[in-house]
Amino acid sequence: MAQPTVRNVHVNRPLTNISVALLNDAQDFVADKVFPIVPVSKQSDLYYVYKKDAFMRSDAQKRAPGRESAGSGYDLLTDSYRADVYAVHKDISDQERANSDEPLDADRDATEFLTHQMLIKREKQFVNDYFTTSIWSGSTSGTDVTPGTLWDASGSDPIVDVAAEIIAIKQKTGRRPNTLVVSEPVHMALKNNEAILDRISGGALPGRAAFVTQQLLAQAFEVDNYVVASAVENTAAEGATFSGSHIFGKNALLCYSEQNPGLRKPSAGYIFTWTGLLGGAAGIQISRFRMEHLKSDRVEAEMAWDMKVVSAELGAFFSGCIS
Repeated sequence: MAQPTVRNVHVNRPLTNISVALLNDAQDFVADKVFPIVPVSKQSDLYYVYKKDAFMRSDAQKRAPGRESAGSGYDLLTDSYRADVYAVHKDISDQERANSDEPLDADRDATEFLTHQMLIKREKQFVNDYFTTSIWSGSTSGTDVTPGTLWDASGSDPIVDVAAEIIAIKQKTGRRPNTLVVSEPVHMALKNNEAILDRISGGALPGRAAFVTQQLLAQAFEVDNYVVASAVENTAAEGATFSGSHIFGKNALLCYSEQNPGLRKPSAGYIFTWTGLLGGAAGIQISRFRMEHLKSDRVEAEMAWDMKVVSAELGAFFSGCIS
């Protein structure tokens, strides 16, 4: 009989709970911190999109006695999502399990290992779908933005650069951007930018400030959410010398993110998570089953998502912000 059989396979709730805890605590990863997670019961379906035109125009007219009011309306469109399934596994051999000493826990170690791989995969998908060129059109030029003076160069003023794009997005959509996502290298440059330090210190200590926190930078840029994407990956092939690289490069994204998704609530993006298959808001499932022909237990991590750009005009992408 082929292995594993259905009765050998089950979702391991304790291991899934460990994985969910890691997802919640992994501060370097931001894919679930920028755009709202929308749990869905079906792998693919439709969702509604409201055209901005009617909502940003007034058809109200002066009403004469005994006359009808001016009529108006809006167009309702649909778009679709499809949550693809991603999975990875690690086998724990009987010999490895028998040879493990306390406090080693092969199942927990495998769960943490696989969860980290899934987080990297999801982060890279976020970059591919949101954090790259030729996606967003809310900027002053309608295309990607490269600062005239890079943000790690003398004389640059990132606050002025971002403010110009805030105005552009607001003018095009009626929504003021509330989120600025920066890679860690860009964040470090902003913390040491002379113009920002001068503003934070109120001019009293030009170019100096005791502590430049993410909260202070959020206030400086006038956004609700200042998000630092810090995750790195090993880009080297298996067996080759480790080569670490920042997944988010040297870029930034200014956008409007609706934290409470619903009807008639615009957002630059939504992340649809297929909880109908995997269960739980995090959309991750850890399974453990027997691979008898390998004399091993298999621990498998599985997630399903679709990262959708809902409104390209609600975002402006800063490409190559620093040298």
